[in-house]
Amino acid sequence: MPRSQGEPSRRRLLSCAALASLPTLALPASHAQAAHWSPVDYPLAEPAPASTSNYTASRRPASYAIDRVVIHVTQETWPDTLAIFQNPSRKVSAHYVVRSLDGHIAQCVRERDIGWHAGNWNYNTRSIGIEHEGWVDRPEYFTDALYESSAALTAVLCEKYGIPVDRKHIIGHHEVPGADHTDPGDFWDWSRYLRLVQRA
Repeated sequence: MPRSQGEPSRRRLLSCAALASLPTLALPASHAQAAHWSPVDYPLAEPAPASTSNYTASRRPASYAIDRVVIHVTQETWPDTLAIFQNPSRKVSAHYVVRSLDGHIAQCVRERDIGWHAGNWNYNTRSIGIEHEGWVDRPEYFTDALYESSAALTAVLCEKYGIPVDRKHIIGHHEVPGADHTDPGDFWDWSRYLRLVQRA
């Protein structure tokens, strides 16, 4: 549904919510630093940390510029995906996972760190990976809630890192050079997704 003129965007509301959650300047420095710490970068995400064996610690965007969002489909259920990222022997992770049923988001890797999601080191260093619960050949998993929640997240990422909202910068896993994956697959509605990102 289009916003009425003068109504703040979801992105603006999230930014305000994040600012409102910050501690007051009157706190002593040690307490202020502790209160500033958060296990997530996106206020609507729950923390579900991946094993430290499954990503590379970094200081992005200082160490590497972030200029891409890579869209994935899990080929697993929500709980199994989180378990895979938490298993140190799996050597895989993404920054975010979006649940099919209700669009709920988990953050598994901090945005400053390099997720191992694209199968290409150069693309891993420069991108945020978003996994979506489901299977490429089962479009019923691509619910309205999943599309809307993911698009709102991507809109925030694009604003934060100056990523253009287009198909050169919001790409599928299958478009990463050297990728042997097909996700998000033929049933992923790119036109709808980009419209939702633009409107968020």
